[in-house]
Amino acid sequence: MDQIRNKSLDGILSGRYIPVLFTLTIFLSASLLFFVQPLFAKIALPQIGGAPAVWTTAMLFFQTVLIAGYAYAHFSTRYLPVVGQMGLHIALWAVALFFLPLSIRTGVSFDADTPVALQTLLLFAAGVGVPFAVLSANAPLIQSWYSKTGGPSAHDPYFLYGASNLGSLGALLAFPLVAEPLLGVSQIGVVWAVGFVLLGGFLFSSGMVARRGGANQPAEREQRAARPGLRTTAYWLFLAFIPSSLMLSVTAKISRDIGSFPLIWVVPLAIYLLTFVLTFTNRPLFGKDALRWMLVGGMAFFCYFLTTTVNTLTWVSVGLLVASFFGITMVAHSALYAARPDKSQLTYFYMMMSIGGALGGLFNSIIAPTIFDDLYETRIIVFLALALFLVGGRKWSVRDIAIDGIFAVVVVTPFVAVALGLWGADISFAYRISAGLIAFAILVTHMIRLPVIGAAIVALVLGATYNHGDVIFKDRSFFGTHQVIEVDGMRLYVNGSTLHGAQSIEDLEKSRPRPMNYYHAAAPMGQVMMSDFAQNAKDIGIVGLGVGSLACFAQPGQTWQFYEIDALVDQVARNSSLFTFVNNCTPDAPTHLGDARIVLEQQKDVRYDIIVIDAFSSDAIPVHLSTNEAIALFRDRLKPGGLLLLHISNRYYNMSVPMARVADEIGMHIRFQEFANADNLPGAASSRVVLMSVDPQSLAEFDADGRWRVLESDGEPAWTDEYANILSVMR
Repeated sequence: MDQIRNKSLDGILSGRYIPVLFTLTIFLSASLLFFVQPLFAKIALPQIGGAPAVWTTAMLFFQTVLIAGYAYAHFSTRYLPVVGQMGLHIALWAVALFFLPLSIRTGVSFDADTPVALQTLLLFAAGVGVPFAVLSANAPLIQSWYSKTGGPSAHDPYFLYGASNLGSLGALLAFPLVAEPLLGVSQIGVVWAVGFVLLGGFLFSSGMVARRGGANQPAEREQRAARPGLRTTAYWLFLAFIPSSLMLSVTAKISRDIGSFPLIWVVPLAIYLLTFVLTFTNRPLFGKDALRWMLVGGMAFFCYFLTTTVNTLTWVSVGLLVASFFGITMVAHSALYAARPDKSQLTYFYMMMSIGGALGGLFNSIIAPTIFDDLYETRIIVFLALALFLVGGRKWSVRDIAIDGIFAVVVVTPFVAVALGLWGADISFAYRISAGLIAFAILVTHMIRLPVIGAAIVALVLGATYNHGDVIFKDRSFFGTHQVIEVDGMRLYVNGSTLHGAQSIEDLEKSRPRPMNYYHAAAPMGQVMMSDFAQNAKDIGIVGLGVGSLACFAQPGQTWQFYEIDALVDQVARNSSLFTFVNNCTPDAPTHLGDARIVLEQQKDVRYDIIVIDAFSSDAIPVHLSTNEAIALFRDRLKPGGLLLLHISNRYYNMSVPMARVADEIGMHIRFQEFANADNLPGAASSRVVLMSVDPQSLAEFDADGRWRVLESDGEPAWTDEYANILSVMR
C-alpha cells in the first residue's frame, strides 16, 4: 500500500500535475475569498443599513484582514518548515469551520451614539473575520509552497497570482449575476460553506506535495535576496495605494447615484482584479504603448469629470468612469509586476501590497470623511497618479523646463481666465469647455509632461472650489456630502448629487413656510398629507427627514416623529438659519437617529396612522427598506386602517414593480401615482409615489380623486432579505 501511495505521489511530483493542483487550490481559495465579501455584506445589510459608505468600510475591514493574512504567510514561511506551515494552516482552517454557516449573531443592534464605521468593522470581525483571515493567507502561502515543488516555473511562481485573481474575478461576477438571481442568501451561504470545507483537502494535498518536493530537492541552504530598501518598499506601497483608493472612490460615486447593492459593489472590484490577471503574467496582453494611451485617456476623463459642475451619473458616464479607472489601474499594476522581487521575497512583496491597498481603504473610509467637507479624495488620488506616472523618473534639463514651462502657460491660461471670471459665456458651459481643453492637452501632449501636470492641477482645483450658487453650508458625514446653496431666490439642500429639499428664501421669515418640490401640495405626497384622512390623523411617522418639508402639513393636536440615519441631516433641518420647516411647524417632534428599520424593530409599542418612507439617497435604492420583511414591519407599526406612503422616484429602477409584489404577498392594497407636473406649477417637482393600506376603505378617498390607480402585481416573487434581484427592475 505504501508503495502504491508513493508511486501516486511520485506521479504528481513528476511535474505534469503540480501546476494543475496548485492552480486549482489557489483558484478555489480566491473564489471563496471574494465571494464572501458581497455575501456577508448582504447578510449584514438589514443590521447596518444600505449607505454606500458601509461597503467602503467593509472593504477597509477586508483589506485590513488581508494584511494580517499576508503577514502570517510571510512570517510562517520565513520561520517554519513546510510541514510546520501546513500543520498550522490546517489547524486554523479547522477553527474557521466553527464560524460556518456565516451569520450575524443574535441580539446585535446598532447604537446611534457609536460611530457607524466602528460598529461595521466590529460586526464584520465577529461574523467573518476568522474564515476570511484563513483565506487571505492562501495566495502568498500557496505560491511559496509551489516554489518548493520543483514544478514548472517554480523559480517564478507569480503566475499563480494571476490564477488567484481570475478566481476572484469569477466569484465576484458570479455573485450578482448567477447566485443572487437564483438563490437566497442562506442557500448561497451553504454553497460557500461546502466550498470552504473542500478547500481543506486541497490545502492538505498542496502542502504534502510541497513537503515532498522540498525533500526531493538538493539539501542546500536557500539563498535569500537582500530585503528591498525603503525606497523600493515605498514604491510598492504607492503603486498599491493609488488603485485601491481610486476603486473605492469610483464605487462610492456609483453607489450614491445608482444604488448600494452587490452588483454595484463588485463591478469596480472586479475590474480591479481583472487588471491583476492581465498584468501578473509573463505574457501581458497590452504593450507599453497601449498602456500609455490607457493612462492618458483615463486621466483625460477624470480631469473632465472632476471639473464639470454637474456630474450626476448616466449609464454612459458610468461606463467611461469604469473604463478610465481600468486604464489607470492597469498601469499601476503593470508597474507593480515589473518591480516584483526574487521569489525569496515573495511573501514580503505581497504583504507590502496589502498594506498599500489597506492604506487606500483607510484614506477613503476614515481619514477623508474626517478631514474633508467634500469628496476631495478622488482629486487627490488623480493628482498623485499624474505625478507618479506622467512625471515619473524623467530627468529635467534647463531646456526641457523652459520649453515645457512656456507650453504650460499656453495650456493653463484658459483655466486661469475661468477662475478670474473673465470668460463671457455661461459659467457652467465655461467649466465644461475648460475640462475639454484639459482632456485634449493630456491626450495630445502626453510626452510633454509639465504642461499636463499644470493643466490638471488647475482643473482639479477649479472643480473643487467652484460651486453652483452661493454655498452657505457645506459638511460631510459617514453617509455622504451635504451642501446648502442659494440659487434664484431658492435655498436648496443637496445631498451627494441630488436635491433633497428646498425652501423659498422669502419663506424664511414666515411662520409656516410652503412645502416645495416633491412635497408641493399638488404633488402626490402633498395630496396625501392634505387629505381628510391625514388631517384627522393623530400620529404620523416620517422616515427620511431631508429639510423637514412635510412638517408644515402638521395639524394642531397631531404627534409627529422623524427617523433619520444621518445625524448631520437632522442638524441641517433644525438649524433655523438654514431651514425653518421643522422648528416652525413641529418644534417638539423628536428625531430617532439610526436606520429606520432597526429603530422601528426596537419600538415594539409604536403605532402610526400614517408612515411616510422617503429614504432614497440620490437614486440609490435602500433595498433593505424595500423587502417583504421591511414592508411587513412598517405595516405592523400602523394602526388599523393606517396608510403607508412611499416615495419611489428613481431614474434607473422601476420601483413600483417590487412594491406591487410585496403588497400582494403581505395582504396590502396598493395605489400608484406618477406626477409629471404637466401644468408647470411653480416650486413643484415630478415624483412617483405608492400608497398602501390593509383596509381598502382607507384608500376610498384617493380612489375617488382619480389621479391614483390600482397597482397590480406581476405575480413574481417579492423581494426579501434572502432574495432581491435588482436587475429585474432596471429601466
